[in-house]
Amino acid sequence: MERKKFVGFGELLLRLAPDGYLRFPQAERFNLNYTGAEGNMAVSLAYMGMPAELVTKLPDHEIGRCAERTLAKYHVLTDHIAYGGERLGVYYLERGASQRPSKVIYDRKHSAFAEADPSEYDWDTILADAGWFHFTGITAALSNKTAIACREACIAAKRHGVPVSCDLNYRKSLWTTERAQQVMLPLMEYVDVLIANEEDSEKVLGIRADRTDVIAGKLDLEGYRALAERLTNTFGFRAVAITLRESVSASVNHWSALLFTGGQAYHSRKYTMQIVDRVGGGDSFASGLIYAMLWDFDPQKTVEFAAGASCLKHSIEFDFNLSTPDEVYQLISGDGSGRVVR
Repeated sequence: MERKKFVGFGELLLRLAPDGYLRFPQAERFNLNYTGAEGNMAVSLAYMGMPAELVTKLPDHEIGRCAERTLAKYHVLTDHIAYGGERLGVYYLERGASQRPSKVIYDRKHSAFAEADPSEYDWDTILADAGWFHFTGITAALSNKTAIACREACIAAKRHGVPVSCDLNYRKSLWTTERAQQVMLPLMEYVDVLIANEEDSEKVLGIRADRTDVIAGKLDLEGYRALAERLTNTFGFRAVAITLRESVSASVNHWSALLFTGGQAYHSRKYTMQIVDRVGGGDSFASGLIYAMLWDFDPQKTVEFAAGASCLKHSIEFDFNLSTPDEVYQLISGDGSGRVVR
């Protein structure tokens, strides 16, 4: 059965990272690829066989066109990309290992996307044949213009009966807690499915999980269930999904998730992951969740699929989750051995 397209709205960035686990001062060259939360999700969903589109703005020069061609390579629709502005946003990544954390440095001020006028996006046309709309707190944080565009997109989505999801994705380097709440709280009235973790909820919505210490790696499932229920009751969400990361070190994490919907909480199995590249892990969870919801999986299968898809992403270099549905099904059915497939 054909499904209507997923539409993500956000910035496409250039990622620059030293080889392997070199630190910035050791680097003599940087590997590059194109990335961004909503773009990562569009690629993931397209790779799973879903129609997916990224709405963004790119500079009208060769680097911007390279970014577009990367999306097209993975069959992401690019029909409504705006062109203009001066530059593509950049982030630098130093990958952590063992007890040394990863480090991200943003260089995205005054990017083409951040300075795009909201009028450059015709949301009624973009969303007329859409089946899902998604944005993140990162997009809303970039500028007043992007925050306005998020709101206009959400209003149009409701006008067209398109479900809206939001991953709060709080980034302290992009805005303050006060500004995040000022912008994001009014947008919650349009959101059907919220994706968050405990820090996002506290910083962006002012609601925290009890009995949890992410630094010490201590999670209390009842505290997360209560948090999801409170978020649902406060904002009227159809569903709340929370990722549960327990960091043993930068190299080893325990990973699971909770989905709260219909007044009940559903927990996925827990995975112990040896991390190859964790950036994009949350985006892969969100795309797995949306894939499952668009295919009308039951709640338990939905959270299992989303957690499994994200677990696989942590084994893949760069930000895109290039995992197929069959690979996710194999993992969530109990085969996580990693044996060679011949």
